Amino acid sequence: MRNLDWSVLTSMLMSVVPALVCITLHELSHGYVAYKLGDNTAKNMGRLTLNPIKHIDIVGLIMMVAFKFGWAKPVPVDMRNFKHPKRDMAITALAGPVSNVLICCVVLFIYGIIFLPCTLSGSKFWGDVLDMVYLTAYLSMALAVFNIIPVPPLDGSKVLFSLMSDEAYLKLMRYERYGMLLLLVLIATDVLADPLQTVTGAAFKFLFAFAEWGYDLSSILFY
Repeated sequence: MRNLDWSVLTSMLMSVVPALVCITLHELSHGYVAYKLGDNTAKNMGRLTLNPIKHIDIVGLIMMVAFKFGWAKPVPVDMRNFKHPKRDMAITALAGPVSNVLICCVVLFIYGIIFLPCTLSGSKFWGDVLDMVYLTAYLSMALAVFNIIPVPPLDGSKVLFSLMSDEAYLKLMRYERYGMLLLLVLIATDVLADPLQTVTGAAFKFLFAFAEWGYDLSSILFY
């Protein structure tokens, strides 16, 4: 048992908490924006909550932990409650990816602030905390990139479909449940995996400036 390499399993387990944070805030953003636009469905079903258990989709969580791309249990939205159904549905859909980008920025800033004290402590515990903060930022960015793909039921499809005629919109939404099967196939065959990693890496590198600002601020204030 001592000779076994537990690093991969340990890394996956450490990904669970960051993944839960990202998917919970993603779905909560959908539900909150829908609520503000006039749809109480998510609120009535108890989905306006920070309790991750309410938002977990087991397959999506495993995908997040193993492949850094995944999803949660979709927040229920009844677009008939919106004043402008297609427009408000698009805004509600965008709320998830936008929230993940904002979370990535905030968490990277925190990462920059705590980098020096965590590193200088020499403690494995604080080193693990630093890694989890970094991973939270990366997974949040990965979730945003994955969800803007215009394939149902991902958020990007709802934004794209809102530009279509009502007839075409309703017709395409009927096939929403088959989109996830298509996505699983595309990811499993690496058709999507490499492009997603490339785009996520580029976006994350661009936003890493927030970590640098946090680091600079920490250096000025505390060192």
